[in-house]
Order: sequence, then structure tokens, then C-alpha cells
Amino acid sequence: FLKEEENGLLGWISFLGLVIAGAMVYLLRGSHEGAFQDSYLLDGFSLFFSALFLGISAVTVLSSFHYVRETDIHEGEYHALILFSAFGMILMASANDLILFFLGLETMSIAVYILTGMWRTRASASEAAMKYFIIGAFATGFLLYGIALLYGATGSTHFSSLSAYLARPEQRPPLFFYAGILLLIIGLAFKVAAVPFHFWAPDVYEGAPTPVTAFMSVGVKAAAFAGWARIFLGQMGPVQEEWISALWLLALLTMTVGNLLAIAQASVKRMLAYSSIAHAGYLLIGVVAGGEEGGQALLFYLLTYAPMTLGAFGVVMALKSGERDYEAYGDYAGLGWKRPFLALAMSLFMLSLAGFPPLSGFTGKFYIFRSAIVEGYTSLAVAGALNSLLSVIYYLRVVVKMYMEEGGVEGKSPTAAPFLYAAIAVGVIGTLYLGLIPAGALDLSRVAFLSLR
Repeated sequence: FLKEEENGLLGWISFLGLVIAGAMVYLLRGSHEGAFQDSYLLDGFSLFFSALFLGISAVTVLSSFHYVRETDIHEGEYHALILFSAFGMILMASANDLILFFLGLETMSIAVYILTGMWRTRASASEAAMKYFIIGAFATGFLLYGIALLYGATGSTHFSSLSAYLARPEQRPPLFFYAGILLLIIGLAFKVAAVPFHFWAPDVYEGAPTPVTAFMSVGVKAAAFAGWARIFLGQMGPVQEEWISALWLLALLTMTVGNLLAIAQASVKRMLAYSSIAHAGYLLIGVVAGGEEGGQALLFYLLTYAPMTLGAFGVVMALKSGERDYEAYGDYAGLGWKRPFLALAMSLFMLSLAGFPPLSGFTGKFYIFRSAIVEGYTSLAVAGALNSLLSVIYYLRVVVKMYMEEGGVEGKSPTAAPFLYAAIAVGVIGTLYLGLIPAGALDLSRVAFLSLR
């Protein structure tokens, strides 16, 4: 109902709405309430993730203003779908029932499927959307069948009832209960692109519009790990011994395969897609470690992962010119002298993703690996550290291109978008702050996780 020249207002309305929602989350801090027979919980854990999802969505909206105007993406639908997806994520983190968790997952997923294909004149976007939809529907089938098996075994889908059922000393769950847990793990593994359920991610991340790729890489992953934490660390602790070996192997394969395949990529955007797979492996270490240490480390790592990844994709967006995305490594050659701010920001993000101190990526990995050692999974922590060293190869390749080679993008910045640069600056500040002064975020992560128990 707005004129075409007024469509920019829709982005600002979305951004303002997200900021107001964030302020409401802040005012609700310390709350512990339930609704719909406690199927929906308002606790420290859900508020932590609500704030994270709102922040990710706000930065995505801020960085998208110029991008959507350079393409044929309709602004109204685009921003509405970002908000629908954020709502689904919040529902996932707040759910205390498998059915409500599933509804949140589908609300998020359907919105992201559409966002992936919103650049309608771009064949790769349509292909990515179709591939994501088909694989996503396949993963949903696993998840839904797992929920059905758990209900058949326990007579309830409520997390509290499941926990009480498992806590009975005389209770030995039937075999199909464990089959349900396995299917639940497979469904969530698809959502975080864990190996061997990762094959959809590189093509989808590469084909989707870059702000949507950033949103998927951070927001969707964080929502899925909120589910991992709520279900497996908060409620399914009594059966940890039954599934811990599978998750140990899943974490090892995910970070190793993700890093090895990232080295072979010729596109920065595709490299970041495989990098996202590797980081899912690091996050799974926190799930394997469990306990207070693992839960705190998992939540803190998600906090550190968001600004550096959103910022890195922001730099990729800043090099866009019209219909062309500058994504090849060669396009970044000489960027240090042509676009000093972008090169400096990208260097910080790459070094942080690789785990260099004193940036947030180092702090996040330190606490993840520490949690594994404390809980007795030293070999997994060593494997994670070795994988982190392996990732230096492809992250530093970008830095070397920017400062030690010539060529690449010529002339003035193709995208003179002040709000995109503001989003990149937010990423830089977050990366530095969480690396240099992590104490407050660590305490916040610990309190949020403890509210689960």
C-alpha cells in the first residue's frame, strides 16, 4: 500500500520494531513464567536467545537496505519474512514442548525457504530455495517421526514430563524411545549442517542473497542450537550416555570435513559456508561436554560467532555492484589500499574466525575446548584445536590477498551504503568487545544456561 519510493520506510519500521522488542526483553530480565500449561517458558534461557535473535535480525535488516534496492527483491515481503523467521526462532528457544518446538522450527524454516529464493531473476537463488526446501522437508520428516516415537514411548511431548519419565530409577525406556532420540538428533543435525547432513549448505548459502546467507548462517544455526541445549542439555541429561558417542563423532566429523572442504574453495562466500559447517562442529563440542561448563561455553560461543560472521558477510555485501557479487578471492586483491576500512574489518573477522587472540573467536574457542577438557573429553578438545589451526590456511588467504597482492575490485566502493557500513562497524565492535572484555557475556551465558536446570 506504499508507493515504491516509500518502501524504504518498511525497513525502518522493521528495524524499529526489533529494537522495541529488544527493549522489552531487557525489561523482562529475571522473569520465570510459563504459559499454555508451561509449554511456553519465559526464563533466562529464552530471554537470552530472544535478545540474540532480535540482535541478529536487526543487523540483518540494517545491512539489507541498499542490497534489496539493487535487486528485484520486494522490500515489504523481505522484511516481513525476516520478522516471521525471528518469531519462529524465539518460539524454538522458549518451547517446553516438542510440538511447540516443531511449530517454531517450521515457522522459521518456511520463512527462510522463501527468503532464499526472493531474488527471482537469479537462477541460482531459485535453485538454492528449491534445494533448501526439499532437504528441509526431508529433515522435518526425521524430526516429526522422532517426536512421534518419543510420544509413543512416554505418552507426552512435554519436556518436563519426559524428564520425569526418564528420572524414574525403575524405568527402562523402550528401544523405540532411543530411536526417537536418534531421529531427533538427525533432524537437528540437518538444521545446523552437521556432517554428514551438510551437503545442502554450500549450494544454498552461495545461491541465496548474501544478507539471507548471513541470516541463515547465524540465526538459523543459533536457533537450532537453542533446541540442542533446551532438549539435550536441559531435559535429556539422564540418557546422555546413550547418545554421547554419536555426538562425539558428529562433532569431530563436522569440524574436520568443514575445514578440509573450505580450503579447496575459490569463492569467499562458499568458503564462509564451509566455515559455518566447521563452526557447527565446534559448537557440538559444547553439547558433548554438557554440564554447566559445556552449556555456558555453547551459549557464549554463539554470542561470539554472531558479530564476526555477520560482519564478514557484510564486507562481501559491500563489494556488490549491481547484479554482480564480488566473491572470488581475486576480487579481494589489493583491497587493503583501495578500501582500508573494509579490509581492516575483514581482517579482524577472518582472524577472529580462525581463533587469533585477543579477538572474540579465540575467547569462544578457548571456553569451548576448556569445557571439553573439564568434562573429560580431552581428545575432542585436542581435535578442535588442531582443526582451528587448519582453518588458518583459508582465513589468512583472504588477508594475504587484501594486503599482499594487486588487482581485484577497481575504483570507488560499488556499494556506498552507510547503513551497511554501520552494520559492519557493529560487527567489529562486537568482535573486539567479546574478545577483550568477555566477563559480562560469560556471566550472562552461565545464568541463562542455569535457568534450564
